[in-house]
Amino acid sequence: MMQSNGQMSRVGAVKVALQRFAFVVLVLSAFTLMLLGKADTLVVDRMRTAVTDAMAPVLEVLSKPAASVASVMNTVRELAHLRQENATLRDENLSLLRWQALARQLQAENQRLRELTAMVKDPKPRFITARVVADSGGVFARSLIVTAGAQHGARKGQVVVSAQGVVGRLTEVGHRASRVLLLTDPNSRVPVLLEESRARAILMGTNRDRPQLAFLKAKAGVSPGDRIVTSGIGRLFPPGLPVGVVSSVDDGHIWVELFIEDSRLELARILDYGPDGIVGDPNAGPVVETAPPQDGAAGVAPGADPDPRPGPTPEAGTVAAPDTGAEASPPVSVPRPAIRPARDGR
Repeated sequence: MMQSNGQMSRVGAVKVALQRFAFVVLVLSAFTLMLLGKADTLVVDRMRTAVTDAMAPVLEVLSKPAASVASVMNTVRELAHLRQENATLRDENLSLLRWQALARQLQAENQRLRELTAMVKDPKPRFITARVVADSGGVFARSLIVTAGAQHGARKGQVVVSAQGVVGRLTEVGHRASRVLLLTDPNSRVPVLLEESRARAILMGTNRDRPQLAFLKAKAGVSPGDRIVTSGIGRLFPPGLPVGVVSSVDDGHIWVELFIEDSRLELARILDYGPDGIVGDPNAGPVVETAPPQDGAAGVAPGADPDPRPGPTPEAGTVAAPDTGAEASPPVSVPRPAIRPARDGR
């Protein structure tokens, strides 16, 4: 028993000595490498390259199992995510199919009602596609510069949209470029309405990423997720253009999340409704074309009853002067014999 304890103590002493010796050897090796690196860099680079070449196959062999395990784990996680996503997409697909069928029915019904009521169709605008080249300030806090000017047909006040929704309208038009006032600018005011409840409001820019709704009467009926579209009031924007959705309702303030992101906007479309704009000028009355007066019969005042007696009408005996491009002469009456019908055999 005492011998075994003595052997264990000797083994422990040897381990301690080896650890201390190994520590000393490592320190000396580090200093040696540092000195060699300072003295002869070429030798150190060759040693480093040799060690790298020798350890590369070992590291490659050791990395393959780890890469395989990581790939298997990623596959398992992706399968679970794909299964959940597949179930979600199936539900969304069924919902979209129901909405598609309903939309087709409503579209056909709307078309029939339009035909029955002889509704005037909304004007279809032309458009100019321009590239957004700058996001500059100036008088307006939030605006964009687009590469379309007066020479391309752009005019002040025209509506600017993108594939997602309304961007703003033109406020300054140059010869080659124009400035677009964004919906988030404090100077922006856009008449809008809630698509579901048809309640009208004004979309006001707040110099933030989210504008707010103002002058809305039925605030209690607004909830997050309600879609906002242009109302067409004020002759500034055509009706029905998508604007955004209600993001939050707090403390009487209704904030709107816009469909467009001006920081990612590259192309914009300028709508052109012609010289009259979206709606013609209501103060301009209709143009009435007056026909030239017709020459009446001689001796017959306009609006008088014709001669009740039988015989030729008064116009039959009137000969009008030929039209020679000069001033028209008065009609010439040709005498005719008086013919009276017999009365009671007399």
